[in-house]
Amino acid sequence: MVLQRLFHDGPTSRADLARATGLTRVTVSDLVTALLAEGLVAELGPSQTGRVGKPATLVGLRTREHQVLAVDLTDDLALHGAVLDLEGEIVARRSAPSAGRTGDAAVDAVADLCRELVDAATRPVLGVGVASPGVVDEQGVVLQAPNRGWVDLPLAALLNAQLDLPVHVANDADAACLGELTYGGADGAGVLVLTVGQGVGAGIVVDGALVRGTGHAAGEIGHVTALDERDETDDAPLGRPQRCACGRTGCLETVLAVPALRRRVAEGDADALAAVGRRLGIVLAPVVSALNLAEVVLSGPPELLDGPLRLAARATLRSRTMPVISDALQLRMTALGEDGALRGAAVLVLSGQLGVT
Repeated sequence: MVLQRLFHDGPTSRADLARATGLTRVTVSDLVTALLAEGLVAELGPSQTGRVGKPATLVGLRTREHQVLAVDLTDDLALHGAVLDLEGEIVARRSAPSAGRTGDAAVDAVADLCRELVDAATRPVLGVGVASPGVVDEQGVVLQAPNRGWVDLPLAALLNAQLDLPVHVANDADAACLGELTYGGADGAGVLVLTVGQGVGAGIVVDGALVRGTGHAAGEIGHVTALDERDETDDAPLGRPQRCACGRTGCLETVLAVPALRRRVAEGDADALAAVGRRLGIVLAPVVSALNLAEVVLSGPPELLDGPLRLAARATLRSRTMPVISDALQLRMTALGEDGALRGAAVLVLSGQLGVT
């Protein structure tokens, strides 16, 4: 509770921490003493509030003196990693090619990238956060990631054994959603962050809580059937439904994933991006209505998403939902650029090691 307050509110006094948390001053004093000994917080000098009497001593989180390692596995062409401080500022970047790597080879590539990040760190490392595609449980086991060829893979445990650091693994869309909430100013009342990379997924927060689902698969919107051969309203530019990596046909991922979008752009199909946007709007409409979301955030290459695709999705959402829902709804690009999942992976460590989100 103390770390959470210091993270969000900045430097403050022990007395103000006690008032904000509801803990006694003695308890807060003991906690601050322990955190000082661990090097997580520091005394920053007297407060300048101008109150009568002896000024209180401010304490603050040592955000620059500790670092976290973050890895984003969303991209179809490369693995991306970074060393970040506790404010989410990127200190160093590393990347590695990933095209075609699946199964154990993909795990080895992730481990090698993590070792490079360990070498690049300049401060004590609190842990490693990994934003992975697929269904991931709370122990960091990737239950299913079709595009990586992973099934029941204990990714967190495997990396922990190799790196000797705490490792936290979560679905990449869930991580991106946490990144938007923590660093991107997203509305915690109701937000869906749609990640578009090698696959397509969604992270959802409603009333300040991450929606996980009974099988840890909430947000697997990329494997909702978006194209059906019997669908008479099918967009002609999208063609016949294609087979998905999950084994089904016509999934949203088959038209919205970055490789599919790039192929359409390379083929010079001017109407295809808008057609994909319309399909996305059709898939999102019942989700937005059921949860009464405040915003939908797109995370992925802006040259593909921020244009005809986003505008068509927004128009379709408006036409398929009640005005009381759609009039106030925002459909925007991420505020974090292509680093949303990276910063979200860092939040996994802050949450897992410090209780900060």
